[in-house]
Amino acid sequence: MAVVLMTDADTLSAKPTILVIDDTPENLSLMQHLLQDSYRLSSANSGAQGLELALAEPVPDLILLDILMPGMDGYTVCERLKQDPRTASIPVIFLTSRNELKDEEKGFALGAVDYIVKPVHPAICLARLRTHLALKASADFLRDKNAFLEAEVARRTREVNVIQDVTILAMALLAETRDTDTGNHIRRTQCYVRALAWKLSSHPRFRDFLTVANIAMLFRSAPLHDIGKAGIPDRILLKQGRLAPDEFEIMKTHTTMGRDAIAHAEAALGQQVEFLAMAKQIACSHQEKWDGSGYPEGLAAEAIPIPARLMALADVYDALTSRRVYREALSHGDALAIIQAASGQHFDPDVVRAFVQVQAQFHAIALTYADSATDLQRKADYIQISLEKAP
Repeated sequence: MAVVLMTDADTLSAKPTILVIDDTPENLSLMQHLLQDSYRLSSANSGAQGLELALAEPVPDLILLDILMPGMDGYTVCERLKQDPRTASIPVIFLTSRNELKDEEKGFALGAVDYIVKPVHPAICLARLRTHLALKASADFLRDKNAFLEAEVARRTREVNVIQDVTILAMALLAETRDTDTGNHIRRTQCYVRALAWKLSSHPRFRDFLTVANIAMLFRSAPLHDIGKAGIPDRILLKQGRLAPDEFEIMKTHTTMGRDAIAHAEAALGQQVEFLAMAKQIACSHQEKWDGSGYPEGLAAEAIPIPARLMALADVYDALTSRRVYREALSHGDALAIIQAASGQHFDPDVVRAFVQVQAQFHAIALTYADSATDLQRKADYIQISLEKAP
């Protein structure tokens, strides 16, 4: 039979709850008499019932547990309490007539916080209860505080990430809005780079760098690859046709201008920011080529930062499959053939191999974020063909 003893409702919430588990009515009556003025009490006359009450409201702040009980002894009850995450933190005090050292050692080994031998000395028993309840209150306070702090850190981290993402996107769009042909170029290249990164994350040459955290940072940094275009004169950036050699030389400076703009922003913050370091690599080096014939520094092979190598392929694929004022967009198949032919010259061969393996993802991304009427029609045609092929 379970018994819950309550006093005045206004003071109940301030009183700790103690669960007494003992099969002897006399012992339950004794503990009731001793504790009822200071504590909210519940009691159980078997181990099984005690386990049920330990999970019921009000959740006990402390459990007094007899050892010698029929069916399920106190040791078993304590073991199950400590195995259950819902009750593991509740302090357990054995209250028993067994006074051998080995019994006490076993109780502590099972997770009890104290061991009181009957007959009970009221003053000593109350003092021990107060001590362990005070420790429990302190532990609960620290646990709640830590949980709050962890939640607050997570919330603020999300806020910082959102602010960074919005800032990156705003900066990138500032440059892209001056180039009328690019449309969803930012989103597409972000997704292309991420697809390549995930494919290469298990490759021996790339796995140390392409961690989950770095791939996320790469995705966030990618929109800044053309930020330097904001400094290119309109007569060149918006020219309706191919650039003359001298104009192309000016256009090439968007790489270093982008890097320097990000560096200036970093300097204004007064500290280095990890994701901006990756953004500087992408902005400056995404026009470098594997054979060293690219710009602005003529880097070759492994000297080209990994983020820039991935962006180089993503950027070229998007340029090939997007409409320009001087030509129509190429098909996915044509772009695939051009990039494969440039393996070992323009692109890292392993990056090209990864691209070939995820080409279907590239094609789907291009169709998902298509921006011109022609591209949208191609998307509709692709979907129609897919439906016709479906079983």
